[in-house]
Amino acid sequence: MTKKVLIIGWDCAPPDWVFDKWIDNLPTLKTLLKKGVYGNLKSTIPPITVPAWQCMLTSKDPGQLGVYGFRNRKDYSYDGQYFSNGADILEPTVWDILGKNNKKSILVGVPQTYPPKPINGQMVTCFLTPSIKSQYTYPNELRDEIEKNIGEYIPDVRHFRTEDRDFILKQIYEATKIRFKTFRHLLKNKEWDFAMIVEMGTDRIHHSFWQFLDPAHPKYEKGNKYENVIPEYYTYLDNELSETLKLIDLNETAVMIVSDHGAKAMLGGICINEWLIKEGLLTLKEYPKAFTPIEKLQIDWAKTKVWGAGGYYARIFLNVKGREPNGQIPVSEYKKFRAELKEKIENIKDEQGRKLTTVAYIPEETYKEVKRIPPDLIVIFDELRWRSVGSIGTNSAYTYENDTGPDDANHAQEGMYMLYNPAHNLKGKRNDKQHLMDIAPTVLDLLGVEIPKDMQGKSIVEMLHVTSLRG
Repeated sequence: MTKKVLIIGWDCAPPDWVFDKWIDNLPTLKTLLKKGVYGNLKSTIPPITVPAWQCMLTSKDPGQLGVYGFRNRKDYSYDGQYFSNGADILEPTVWDILGKNNKKSILVGVPQTYPPKPINGQMVTCFLTPSIKSQYTYPNELRDEIEKNIGEYIPDVRHFRTEDRDFILKQIYEATKIRFKTFRHLLKNKEWDFAMIVEMGTDRIHHSFWQFLDPAHPKYEKGNKYENVIPEYYTYLDNELSETLKLIDLNETAVMIVSDHGAKAMLGGICINEWLIKEGLLTLKEYPKAFTPIEKLQIDWAKTKVWGAGGYYARIFLNVKGREPNGQIPVSEYKKFRAELKEKIENIKDEQGRKLTTVAYIPEETYKEVKRIPPDLIVIFDELRWRSVGSIGTNSAYTYENDTGPDDANHAQEGMYMLYNPAHNLKGKRNDKQHLMDIAPTVLDLLGVEIPKDMQGKSIVEMLHVTSLRG
């Protein structure tokens, strides 16, 4: 019988590498796989930490959450962007639902849990925590307990956008060690029915070291000194998993290992605003002498119809009459203009003239519902082999340097999952049909709690035709 559920999150963990290349060096995970079910876990559009983890844990899509990435529009002004955090999550999470059913939760490092909110249990907030001077726990006194018994908590790797790889690596291991030490302290000393930790070190190590690992990366050199850094870190995580499992009874605890998206080699960047300038859709009052973020430039809004933002995907904004302060596109022409722009963007070629596999998503056609202010288009360049770059100053639509600091990897649409359920031996079945919105209903199903009808996902247990606790 399943009495508890434990989730270990590895942000950005890629299933093709974890399951197909590294599994023999991950003995703890391999043992769980032999009795469980595992495979690819389809991520959100866009596949990015914010909001993917909260989509997973609410079983709602980004449109329903009204969160379309780390930065979102607060209004229709030209500079009205803000960084999203947990205050934006208004839909009930899996721990909210469990709490109403008298079940206790432990959360450590789950993205978009800062600032902390009251829960039936214990919470240590995520990498969005500004510093440990901020209140990063619920209840408040848990902070003192952690600092007394564990030491100084580290919400995230410090200064990871640097060329000093040895410094980054040291920081990653230090943060991972303190995070799992904190998690195990809570598992040992607090009551819980559901416990979850998300390790961000996987994401940080991919973005910092992917060129040294992947032969598909244009900067890869065989035999380089950092070639084994990423797989060695996963072996370390497998050991942390082993130490954590020693604290639980696997005869009554279901275990899930999940990621919010995968990782792949980044081939380069599409300078979306440079492309818009060349298309005559964006006009600057003065072109910069150096590579400069668009936010720092003077745009001639009377001559501009479109502007964009960079990141692992592009956000495209239209300058619409009656909506933006100096709008240029009539409302009556909006849908036609957007459709034509979508087609143009999807036909962008690489520097050698090869067609990219690019998709420009229309939010209201992509999501079940659209809340707050979405971008007019969300663009995934070449299945995430290329990123979007918002800065201007190259006089080219292409760049092979990142405008926000060193970064070797882009995200991949497929994350990973593994489910071990003590009630049923699934004998290492591979199932690649799951979506990350299936995770929350699976947790509720395993714990015998009714799944809300407005959740988009379905219980993995139920979909595998295994008798659930409710059935």
